[in-house]
Amino acid sequence: MPDPKPQPAFVLIRPQMGENIGAAARAMWNFGLDRMRIIDPRDGWPNQKAVAMASGAGRLLDEAQLFDTTPAAIADCDFVYATTARPRGLTKPVFTPQAAMQDARARIAAGARVAVMFGPERAGMENDDIARANAIISVPVNPDFPSLNLAQCVLLTGYEWRREAAPVEPVRVDAVADWAEQIEIEKLASHFEERLETAGFFFPQAKAANMKMNLRNLWSRMPLTRADVQILHGVMRQMVRWKERG
Repeated sequence: MPDPKPQPAFVLIRPQMGENIGAAARAMWNFGLDRMRIIDPRDGWPNQKAVAMASGAGRLLDEAQLFDTTPAAIADCDFVYATTARPRGLTKPVFTPQAAMQDARARIAAGARVAVMFGPERAGMENDDIARANAIISVPVNPDFPSLNLAQCVLLTGYEWRREAAPVEPVRVDAVADWAEQIEIEKLASHFEERLETAGFFFPQAKAANMKMNLRNLWSRMPLTRADVQILHGVMRQMVRWKERG
């Protein structure tokens, strides 16, 4: 039967603190992921600190699968990624989180069962675990401080998975804004040009034509609304009034 909710399993290898497991569960559920597998948690299972930290994502902990070893946790998977900041010389394909989740989505769409492994908080994933992966996810972090918290790494990977599934379209402000027409921009440019001419801005005379052209080019590059145009007219008028009063 086809999977009604195709997604990768997130495998936490020997996590050390219940709080981090709970935070990882929250991070997963933020992005619609709910298949957690836990290998040999240091503080035992179930863990009340994990439940407290998971908050609204407690269901993931209730349904999490518990395993004694890495081979057992990934036995039913067709393709496995290992997250690590340091590939450690093992010859494997290396993906960024974004590229890895693109690859995972394609594999899952083709019917593959996919897992992503995350190592312990203190020292990260061991080579013995990495050796069992088909590919590596390497996060481009600061090389002087490459350590990521377990939940941070889960959050980053989950975000990339979700982004591939449901890209967020930016709001097009030009669809709702009351943009100024070209004639309004032309009048604004003429207003500034006239006032600047009076103030002696275009000097020396030999450069005046080029300076005016540059100003016109400046106005044409600015996406102005009708309200913007009115404000700029008002700014120039007020400056002239202030000068005349002075």
